Amino acid sequence: MLSRQRTGLIIIDVQGKLARIMHESEAMHEALKSLVAGAKALDLPVVWLEQNPEKLGSTSDELLPLLSGHKPIPKFTFSACGEPDFVDAIEESGVHTWLVAGIEAHICVYQTVRDLIELGRKVEVVTDCVSSRTPANREIGLNRMVDAGARLTSVEMCLFELVGSCRVPEFREILNVIK
Repeated sequence: MLSRQRTGLIIIDVQGKLARIMHESEAMHEALKSLVAGAKALDLPVVWLEQNPEKLGSTSDELLPLLSGHKPIPKFTFSACGEPDFVDAIEESGVHTWLVAGIEAHICVYQTVRDLIELGRKVEVVTDCVSSRTPANREIGLNRMVDAGARLTSVEMCLFELVGSCRVPEFREILNVIK
């Protein structure tokens, strides 16, 4: 089970024109907005990455307001674990389990997930917040992440698992995020 005290969120490379050409891009963006809003409501650490931002552009406009208060970590390796600032951020967060979302499932998301697991972290991939340009590549990426030891979840599943009870103050906010 996910625990608020031990869980954080990593958002990988949802930026520029590339984010718009992902398979089911609009649905992915809507799910990402819910995931980020839920993570904020639960006060989870958020680590946000941008691949080669000078070339690929900044994070999608609809996510930027939700990510205020956080600064993106630029990366140039496909695995975020190749960037010392990222590794420092996950080490400093104090959490051991990471929800992972972003693009592309079969490249940057897969390689980051694989390396996080090799670093001894637990990873849950938020499937409705992960995409690739083609459904086949998304599926291959998800399969490889599971083979590497990741678990699959969805926005609704992970947020309700993290909130844990309808009697906690954050329940109403999470309920509104899901609706």
